[in-house]
Order: sequence, then structure tokens, then C-alpha cells
Amino acid sequence: MRVVTWNVENLFTPSTTGEPDRPSQEVYAAKLRTLTDVVARLDPQVLALQEVGDERALDDLRETLESATAGGWVSRCSREPDGRGIRVAFLTTLDVLETDDVTALPPGLAPVQVDDAGRTTDRMGRGALRIRVQGGLGPVDVVTAHLKSKLLSYPGGRFAPRDEVERARAGAFALFRRAAEAAALRVAVDDVLRGRGREQAVVVCGDLNDTVEAATTQLLQGPGGSELGTAGALVPDQGDAHRLWNVAPLIDDHRRFSRVYRGRGELIDHVLVSRALLERVQLADSAVDATGAPLDSVTEDPRPRVRTPGSDHAPVLVDLDW
Repeated sequence: MRVVTWNVENLFTPSTTGEPDRPSQEVYAAKLRTLTDVVARLDPQVLALQEVGDERALDDLRETLESATAGGWVSRCSREPDGRGIRVAFLTTLDVLETDDVTALPPGLAPVQVDDAGRTTDRMGRGALRIRVQGGLGPVDVVTAHLKSKLLSYPGGRFAPRDEVERARAGAFALFRRAAEAAALRVAVDDVLRGRGREQAVVVCGDLNDTVEAATTQLLQGPGGSELGTAGALVPDQGDAHRLWNVAPLIDDHRRFSRVYRGRGELIDHVLVSRALLERVQLADSAVDATGAPLDSVTEDPRPRVRTPGSDHAPVLVDLDW
């Protein structure tokens, strides 16, 4: 089973009234062709998507994939988009047994501040989504999420601060939200694992908007001490019942990035697996050459990319013997 996670960047249907955040029909058609070519080449059985603009865009991608491949694709889409209208979704060729939205912050966690006006939220900015699919060796729960961005925005639609005090506050607000969302995701995974991580096949993937070492990414792993590359990685202990393993260390060093920010590669799209799947990982990779061209380097301002075909993220994949 191949699972691919991909932030497809601004998959919005074409503008009908000249909206500035929507592509032209020509750009949209080119984007669908680019995405379809990459997905057909990678040939996943489960495709987790981030930045899907609406269900019509997801349907269009599914239809182009069905025309280009032999697989019969089914889609599942989060009902909880953010203020821009982007959301997470799945396309899969496997039977879908269950679907579940994850939106609320966990009990015991106070609402987090989101802006200078003191507004708070008790929900994820973009809901996560879980599906249970039928694999060859049994069901697999796959959860995808798109956590709060590291790229900061400011009142009035600005992407640059008035001063460093404003930048510091905005950075804190973003980190508050990303940490709370990571906690919500971790609690949702615990509800699936139920202390049975040695038997329960679980994959958590998506755009986590930070690196492997970041506290928010580490939070998702659960009990520490068994990360891949450490002496305790494959040594069984009680934490295996709850733990997730990030497969990032299995990706070749020169390919271990999924976005280029100001000329520097960083891995912010991740795949984590439960103990039941850990020794069934056959391959982990970031498909940085999937389109045949290098990833574009991005900055703090996403506006120039609104009408750009393709994506500023590379797909990240894992092959599982399941």
C-alpha cells in the first residue's frame, strides 16, 4: 500500500467574476494536468491532500485521475475549511469503511488567542480528517491534517509587520494555534489507537508546517525515546501502545525536504506510523522531482502564487507491506 500526502496549493475552481484568489480556466486546466500526471506516476492507493479549495475542485481532480489511470477513485472531503476556504481531503482506490472529522481542541485545553483583538478559538483552523480503508492485511486508519502556517499574516491582509513587536505577537499567535492543533490531532489519534498501537494500523500525514525537530511535530509522536535512528527505535516497550514514528529519517538526506523557503529546503510535510506498521515500511521518500522541475522557492508572501499551476510542495510518500 502506498500512501502519499501532498499540499497541492490553492486548488480552487476557476474564477467566474474575477476573484483575485481564483485561477483562470487555462491555469486551472494546467494545474489539474500537472497534479494528475504526478499522481499517476506515483500511483498511490491513498492520497491525502491539503489546500483543496472546494468539493468541486476535488471532484474535477478525481475525474481527471479516473481518465488517466485504471483505478476507480473515491473521495472524502473535510467539512471544516478555514477562512480562505481551503480544506483537507482524500482520494483513494481502496474501500472506505469509515470517515470522521476532527475539529475541536481537546478537553482541558483553554481556547487559544488568535489576534491582537484578543479573539480566541476552541477549534482547529482547518479540520483534520480520518478515513479507515481496507488494506490487504486489514483495516488502516489514515488521518490527514494541515496545521497552522508558519507564514505569518497581519491585519488588513498584510504579510509584513509594522514593527518587530507586531511580528513577535503574530508569531506567538501562530505557534499557539499550531501547538493546540497538534494536541487535538494527537488526542484524536489516541482515540483510534486505544492503547493498541502494536496491532492497530494507523498513518498520520499532512502539512504540519514545521520540521521534524519542532515541538509541535514531536508532540504527535507521543512517548519519546524510540525515534528512528536511535538505539531504542525497534526495542519494544510500553510506549509502543501509543507511539507514532515519523518516517522522515528513512528519506535520503539529499531529498529530505518538501518545500523550499528562501532557497533553503525544509521538510514540513510528514508521515507518521503506528508500531503495527513500523517494520512494514518498505520505502519513504519526498518526491522532490515529481514534476521534472525543481520546487519553486517561496517567501512570506503567498499572493504571487495564487494563479500558479502545480504546487510549491513536494509529495511525501510511504510504501507499506500491508
